[in-house]
Amino acid sequence: MVHIMNPLGKMVMALLFLPLVESMAVNGLNQQVQRDIAGSAGGQALDLAFVMDCTGSMGSYIDTARKHIQAIVDEIVTSSNTTVRLALIEYRDHPPQDNTFVTKTYNFTDSVFMMKIWLNAARATGGGDGPEAVAEALFKATKLSWRPEATKITVLISDAPPHGLVPSQDSSFPNGSPTGHDPMKIVRDLAQMGVTLYIIGCEPAILPYKDFFMALDYLAGGQYVPLSRPELLVDVITGGAQEELSIQKFEKLVQVEVQKTIAAGGTVDKQKISQTVYNELVNSGATSTHLLLNNATLEGTTDAAKQIASATSMAEVRLHFHMATAKPYTYPT
Repeated sequence: MVHIMNPLGKMVMALLFLPLVESMAVNGLNQQVQRDIAGSAGGQALDLAFVMDCTGSMGSYIDTARKHIQAIVDEIVTSSNTTVRLALIEYRDHPPQDNTFVTKTYNFTDSVFMMKIWLNAARATGGGDGPEAVAEALFKATKLSWRPEATKITVLISDAPPHGLVPSQDSSFPNGSPTGHDPMKIVRDLAQMGVTLYIIGCEPAILPYKDFFMALDYLAGGQYVPLSRPELLVDVITGGAQEELSIQKFEKLVQVEVQKTIAAGGTVDKQKISQTVYNELVNSGATSTHLLLNNATLEGTTDAAKQIASATSMAEVRLHFHMATAKPYTYPT
């Protein structure tokens, strides 16, 4: 099992709540906070978007990807008291490498049936040279109709790098996407929007570029998971969604306490508020979801990936990136 339920600890609560309370004390009760509090009474909301490479190189992976996306959707919809919306972005490549489409966006729906229709219609074909329109697909994810109050997750399924990562492999766009979209900026935009990014890597094809993709999910607070481990995939993504929802729930409790304090004309005391919320959660027997695998953490971000994550553009990434001779990570059994 990948996610387990642990009792909330005082240290966890402090680490989780104090930065939020401090920020709110400085900025006041803004409209975003008001929307979050207003939405908390109606249950939690989850917006889950899948971004999937649909080029020819995905031919051996796409059926597996489709099957596990459907399993993830079914598990999340049936196992949580959550209002779930689903979106799908297919991507291929820019002309002249591919003349069918660059991206195809299916915006959020609350219909699992419709999501499965989209998935079943997806086909792996075209794509031209090795790199694909990863940047354009991630950019399209920033333009989805995300609900302000929702927990937001994007899952990228890929087997090939974006343009501009390895110029020697890039016959058309060695300096990056022809649209000017830069993955390093886009993932930071996603993070700023509150969107967590998970990467499903189609191994072994993605292994030479794994550090780069790990850097992307590192910047947006997610996790890299290999498609080749189906027994992990559903649990990691659904567990991640539950973890994000858990954090969002706790944050809303803090926001309510801050609102009460401000409405009463009091001074926001972060220590007092965190202690109040902590006591309420302990008394109610609340638990917090954390991603683990057999009581061990999942594969961590490599040092090379962290170095790449420090770059602010693909041009800067190229100064750090070296194609890895990576081997699949051996997970605990």
